[in-house]
Amino acid sequence: MFSPRFAPLAFAILMSFYMVSGMTFVITWVNTGLSGDFLLRWGKAFLVAWPVAFLLVLAGAPRIRRLVEGLVIKPQQDHKPS
Repeated sequence: MFSPRFAPLAFAILMSFYMVSGMTFVITWVNTGLSGDFLLRWGKAFLVAWPVAFLLVLAGAPRIRRLVEGLVIKPQQDHKPS
């Protein structure tokens, strides 16, 4: 376990790993097929894409979160007389 102050960093690492794994797999497969050296090509694509994705998630997640908060309808709170 780790301190809550590292939560944004952990989120960026996990989200970028998750997205880059899936995206590079599909794009490598579509562009070059599942031939014998597929895993090598996929690994190279992953190594190029992951640092970029990590930095984009790290920098962009707080802004995207604020954007989503502005787009979501906030539920009205019922004021019940006491």
